[in-house]
Amino acid sequence: MLEGKYVRYIDSKGNMLSSRGEHSIAELLKFLNIDYEYNVRLSEDPSINIDFKTEHGYIEVIDSKDDLEKLKKIRDLNLNLRIIGIGKGIVTGSIDELNSIFAYKDDDYASLVFEDPSLSFDYAHILPLVNKCSVLHGHTASVVVELMGSKKDGMVIDFGEAKRLIKQALSMLDHKFFINKRYLIEEDDKHYRVSFDGPNGTFDLKVPKHTTFMVDGEATAENLAKIIIELIAERMPNNINAIGVYIYEGVSKSAHIVSRIR
Repeated sequence: MLEGKYVRYIDSKGNMLSSRGEHSIAELLKFLNIDYEYNVRLSEDPSINIDFKTEHGYIEVIDSKDDLEKLKKIRDLNLNLRIIGIGKGIVTGSIDELNSIFAYKDDDYASLVFEDPSLSFDYAHILPLVNKCSVLHGHTASVVVELMGSKKDGMVIDFGEAKRLIKQALSMLDHKFFINKRYLIEEDDKHYRVSFDGPNGTFDLKVPKHTTFMVDGEATAENLAKIIIELIAERMPNNINAIGVYIYEGVSKSAHIVSRIR
């Protein structure tokens, strides 16, 4: 979904959320089977609203300096509440390496979300079951990756190392042709031959193996997100136990998958 001033996100409870960060937290809580209330007014100070309330404590998504000031105000009130701040580094700190990262912090668990223009790849695909997409066409996909796991020495994973591993995984997909393996009719040492009848006629293609990525199922954004998770997972240390991926086909079309990996 295109994020902007007039765009809102809706969670599974029907709450109208104000940012993709809030939507990610709502999805994460749902994934972990943790019930929550949204936009809750603090009983200790009714002038303050917190984004999420759970049985374990409060979560505030820091999308602006006003949200950061809110957390500082709560701290100064000495309310003895358990509150976790989640925010973009550009708001919460000045370290360059944090500029593209959300940070969810707790004593033993953390979730890092990497949002960086360099996390992208170009690809081609065919979706024979979809009229408009049943011809060979391409996209530039941008990717947002969330790593969830237990902390070691105060961190889940070194930021720079995580970005390197994510980019390494995405490089496996760059400038590849994605096609459902059900359309494979023959192959030799160097080529696949794929063929299908679609709404735009019969396609019969011979493609080099090294430029082709066979998919279990149609080559949709959802299935590509699953492939990205698998490629990232095999590169992650053992303390990473779940990965989330947003994949954007252009500006306004996206898929979001969260998966446990261990």
